Parts: sequence; structure tokens; C-alpha cells
Amino acid sequence: MLIKEYRICMPLTTEEYRVGQLYTISKHSHQESEKGEGVEVVKNEPHEDPVHGPGQFTEKRVHLSSKLPSWARAVTPRIFYITEKAWNYYPYTITADGCSLQCSFLPKFSIYIETKYEDNCGDSENIFHSDKILGDHEVSFLDIAFDEIPERYYRSLEDPRFFSSAKTGRGPLREGWRQHTKPIMCSYKLVSVKFEVWGLQTRVEQFVHKVIRDILLIGHRQAFAWVDEWCGMTMEDVRRYEQETQEATNELIGLVAPAISVSEVAQPTATHSAPASAPSTPLSDEAPEFLAPPKTRPRKKSAPETLTLPALRERAGAE
Repeated sequence: MLIKEYRICMPLTTEEYRVGQLYTISKHSHQESEKGEGVEVVKNEPHEDPVHGPGQFTEKRVHLSSKLPSWARAVTPRIFYITEKAWNYYPYTITADGCSLQCSFLPKFSIYIETKYEDNCGDSENIFHSDKILGDHEVSFLDIAFDEIPERYYRSLEDPRFFSSAKTGRGPLREGWRQHTKPIMCSYKLVSVKFEVWGLQTRVEQFVHKVIRDILLIGHRQAFAWVDEWCGMTMEDVRRYEQETQEATNELIGLVAPAISVSEVAQPTATHSAPASAPSTPLSDEAPEFLAPPKTRPRKKSAPETLTLPALRERAGAE
């Protein structure tokens, strides 16, 4: 098992990011979805934990057969999706990504992520408590402005070095911004990757961590770059946007599913603790070098138009 802790600072407060995170995840999921492919939301409901208290549980299926890189398509079933389960007890969350039954060819592969959010510049030590971790782990600071991301994901409008928020007056971010920017918060993410296959374990676990690093950078950059879209939203507003966007996304990928219930009010339910781990498969166009990927199919460059909250409401009224 390879364990790393990532610390990603943002020019926001933790309370602001609570809304921004939900908005960004919903918008990004919709952007990445198209007919027959994309992110299907299966559950989004209140959840009570005996330790962490009330929270929100979500379960998603990421349908991605045609989006897999060529080296992965060669060894995966034609119908393939990943199940992601998350327990949000903000400012503490747990995410466990798990392959569906069609992915039983990777029974010894798992990813488990714990996240804590604090209003500081990433200087809290031992935030996850060392008794939970076997041995030392690497701590990496990720800079949303100056750390590189894969070129195919770069968008100039989402570059924190150039973006300036009209509503908050924050940005652009300059060298050393973490030392002098106010407000500032930090996402502390403890990521455990396990791939118990002799001869491949180290290389696969390192490759998966590289993919996770890129995903974290891209997601946090978008949350800041889209701040003028979600700034001023209440939790009720963003939950409504989340529900409407999720239903539109399910419809977009061609899945017939019951309406999703999204609520901040806890319902009577049996208490269950989140599981210790679940399997996962990250996405990337680049195969690890030990798999020598063939370069066959060109990557799609476009994504479906993102539905804004007003557009969603107009469409709902027309129906």
C-alpha cells in the first residue's frame, strides 16, 4: 500500500468551499457526460454516523467504456463502470471508489481517501492522527496556480495566475500567494492506494497517485475559477442546483432512473459507519510505461454544454 497526504490551499474559507465544492462536482460531472457515458447519480441522501454525526451519502456510477485509454480497453469488459461512494460530514469526508461487478479482474486494487478542511495555509501537523497510519507517509503541497497539469486539461479561463473574480476581488494568484493571501483554507487529503499484485504493485500504485494528483489540481482550480458562478449561493440553493443538474445528467447519458432526492434534513435511518476501503480504478489517457500503450484512437476534445441553474429551471417549466 502506498499512502500519501496531499495539501491543497485555496483563497477561500472552508464555509465558502462547502458550497463551491458541491457546485463544482455537479457542473464538472455534467460537462463530462454524454449519451450513454458519464456520471450517473444513484443515491444522494442524508446519512447518520455514530462518530461523525449527520452528513450526506452519495453513490455514483461513472460509465466510461469508450473513454478508457486503449491499453485499458484491451483488458476490460465492453460494459464497464466504476462505483464511487462518498460520505460527507463536512469539514470531514470519506471517498471510496469501487469497481462494479464487471471489474472483478482487479480484486486486489483499492483506493481510500480521507479529507479534512481547515482555515489555514496547510501548516496543521498530524491532522489525521498517526495511530491510523502504518509507518511514515509522504506529504505533498499542491499549488493550484503554479503546479503543472496535463496539457489536454488546461483552460486559460481556469488558470488562477490570470483569473480575477469580479464578485470577490480575489486573484490573480502570484508567486508566494499562500503566504500572504487572506482568506485561505486547506484541503488535507490522505490517499491510500493498494494494488497487491507481485511485480506490478509499486509501479501501479505510483501511477495511480500521479493520476489522483492531477485530478485534485484540476478540481480545485475549477472551484476557484468558477467562484463567481456559485458565490452567494446558500446550501439550499446549491442542493437544488445539485439535484437538477444530476437529474439532467442522468437523462443526458440515457439512463432511466427515479428522481433523485437531495436533502440536508436527516431522515430516520439506521446508523452505519463508512467502510474501511473499497476498490477503484482511476482514469487516464496515458498508460503506465510498463504497459506500452498503443496510440490508436484520437481523444474527443469537446464536452456537452453545461446547464446553468436558470437553464435547468426553464427546461423543467417547459416540460
